[in-house]
Amino acid sequence: MLSICAARAALLLCVGVGVALGKDNLRVAYEWREMDFKYESDDARWTAIESGAFKPANVIPFGIELHRQRLFVTLPRWRHGVPATLGYLDLNDTSSKMPVLQPYPSWVAHNLAETEPELVSPFRVRADRCGRLWVLDSRIAGVLEQTKIYGSAQLLVYDLHNDDLLRRYAIPASQSKTSSFFANLAVEDADCEHSYAYVADLGAPGLVVYSWHEQTSWRVSHHFFHPDPVAGNFSINDIEFQWDDGLYGLALSKPAADGFATLYFHPLSSTMEFSVNTAVLRNQSLASSSDIYREFKVLGSRGNDMQAGAQFLDTDSDVLFYSLPNQNSIGCWRTQLDYKLQDRVQMSDTELIFPSDVKIDAAHNLWVLSNQLQSFIYDELYPGSINFRILKGSVASAIEQTMCNVPKPLPKFIDTLHKTLNNTLDKVTQLTQAPSSASSLALSLAALSLSCLVWLQA
Repeated sequence: MLSICAARAALLLCVGVGVALGKDNLRVAYEWREMDFKYESDDARWTAIESGAFKPANVIPFGIELHRQRLFVTLPRWRHGVPATLGYLDLNDTSSKMPVLQPYPSWVAHNLAETEPELVSPFRVRADRCGRLWVLDSRIAGVLEQTKIYGSAQLLVYDLHNDDLLRRYAIPASQSKTSSFFANLAVEDADCEHSYAYVADLGAPGLVVYSWHEQTSWRVSHHFFHPDPVAGNFSINDIEFQWDDGLYGLALSKPAADGFATLYFHPLSSTMEFSVNTAVLRNQSLASSSDIYREFKVLGSRGNDMQAGAQFLDTDSDVLFYSLPNQNSIGCWRTQLDYKLQDRVQMSDTELIFPSDVKIDAAHNLWVLSNQLQSFIYDELYPGSINFRILKGSVASAIEQTMCNVPKPLPKFIDTLHKTLNNTLDKVTQLTQAPSSASSLALSLAALSLSCLVWLQA
């Protein structure tokens, strides 16, 4: 019996070492006290500030995306005084960690004085493998002040080769509710001509599916899109509040052999994760019916106070990364494993206060935007402090020494563990004979722990 306990203890020690050694390998690439824009001249900038068209304190970055040498940043119009709601910076320009943003695609596109403004207030953007930038525009400005609605939420798709607007699609009124708020999207782009956009409605929980080829959309309903009434409490840096937001986090796997992917999703006010095959969502007649209920899967819970925000899946490692606002951290999960086997790749009460977006670039680097949203909404941001950060690190280094890491070859580890366990169990059999057996056993288990550590570092 004692030998069994020793073996179990040894295995637990190995597992414990693996969990405890997670590294914080993301580094700050950019940081800002306040966001700024590239104007034609200093005079033009000061004129905008004096007129109230540009109020730096009202500008907050929310979403990011990467394509080649450009890093795109969304800046929703939560309050008035946001002159451009989508901009980008040049990744090749390393002259400053606080770069100004160039409005995308132009200053004119952000002019709210136009009869039909091109861009009003996008929250998320996604660059696909076909060289297109998908922009989800809520068309709602001033949600924290005097709200003004400029029409139905829209998808705008730009050609990243020349920045021309390829298509503009307004979500039909029949697929939008009075309380709808479209704030996130994912794009399935294995086939450029038959791409699909999945648009999350967190206000009136639902999912809108848009077909690029058919140029039409349909709405999908499911109970899993709704918030959990007992998971609406948030506490971030001593600011406590309650949210009842529905469907929010979306992430797509790589396509399977049949051409369909898995969509991982969760409501913002929830600790649960779910999934559904896109074959279900892309079938308009099926997706719009009540027959799809059992096609949706429950993956599991992240635990108490583990509400997740944005998420993104690295298709090389099949690791899902997600923001954990209540924890000021970034979590991870290898999708081949049980959902209980989660870990954290980074945690910081300074650099990751409200991680707002998570993305993976073409070179498999992990990018994270943190923006202190809770202070922006419920308190205030101080212009003398760093308020916004974009962190970066390779996926490989981010998951190093976490449960999300790609496992090392088993034969060598099994051989090492077998030999060490045999030595440990030999010590156990001498318990009744050796007076210092307890300390001897402790030393043996310590040696096993060291063996595990050597394996993990190998």
